Amino acid sequence: MRAFLKTAALALSLTLLPQAVQAERLKDLTTIAGVRQNQLSGYGIVVGLDGSGDQTTQTPFTVQSIVSMLQAKGVNMPPGTSLQLKNVAAVMVTASLPAFAQPGQTIDITVSSIGNAKSLRGGTLIMTPLQGADNQVYAMAQGNVLVGGVGAQAGGAQVQVNHLSVGKISGGATVERAVASNLGENNQIRLELNTTDFSTVARVVEAINNHFGPDIATALDGRVIRVRSPSSSDQRVAFIGILEGLEVNPSKLAAKVIMNARTGSVVMNQTVTLDTCAISHGNLSVTISSDPQVNQPGPFSGGQTVVTQNTQVEVKKDPGKVVMVKGGASLAEVVKAMNAIGASPQDLLSILQALKAAGSLRAELEII
Repeated sequence: MRAFLKTAALALSLTLLPQAVQAERLKDLTTIAGVRQNQLSGYGIVVGLDGSGDQTTQTPFTVQSIVSMLQAKGVNMPPGTSLQLKNVAAVMVTASLPAFAQPGQTIDITVSSIGNAKSLRGGTLIMTPLQGADNQVYAMAQGNVLVGGVGAQAGGAQVQVNHLSVGKISGGATVERAVASNLGENNQIRLELNTTDFSTVARVVEAINNHFGPDIATALDGRVIRVRSPSSSDQRVAFIGILEGLEVNPSKLAAKVIMNARTGSVVMNQTVTLDTCAISHGNLSVTISSDPQVNQPGPFSGGQTVVTQNTQVEVKKDPGKVVMVKGGASLAEVVKAMNAIGASPQDLLSILQALKAAGSLRAELEII
């Protein structure tokens, strides 16, 4: 019986303890230097469109591309030939080359019209080289374009669903050249935090050294950590796999309020607090209405009809509310205080700026 009571008391005490900060894997907190995607792009031609291609009179580069392609295939056009094409569209092809991609592997591509084509639906992309930032060809793209939208028009009426001038080709490009990787050079790898934070870097270094041994990890600054790795490739891969699975409790994020002045959106993280302050807000609306009145002269008076405007201006001021917010308020209390005074998202922008100027808002304001 006593053992049961002790177990029950222990369980009750554990439920009353505050919840610990949720640990996160290093895979979610950091990236490995050199393990990244590389952007590729290329200029290509989509053929086989059902009359929805570029209007070649307005896009001469499409005609030039077709002439160059035909010449490369051994077809020489007579000088002065005017091509009126409707089934061809000039496009830009973009893709991301994954880390460690090898020749022969396929990647997805996006095909986007750069002319005035109405739709790429049903088109076929002709073989297009994809180049990197160094102007070297890393992949070749070709295939049938898949467009997620649909459109129809008849008798001047037009209906369109989604976007018709952009399509995708799954596995539409074949890798022709691998990107050299220096992963594990000098038996070292570099971990880079997604967000600069000295406290989190210190905790990551401590977790790595506690698991693998002292002096394995060294912090270089508030974002980069140098880690000693095994020399052989298979051991290095296993080491990185274990490393990414380590769990670390990151420090709290810096208090920040993000405000979008164009849409009136306001986003606050959980560390935003307020000092003791009083907030008052009242709405002032001005309504201007104009009612035209026609003054008609009497019969045979020789007068003219005159239109006058009867303008009325009305000013309405809603009574403001004063709300007291105690110091150290949590995010929930901040939101509750804003709702209590009836502040709209646009009003909230001005209120938060005023709180920051008064020194009551414990957060960094960022306007986007």
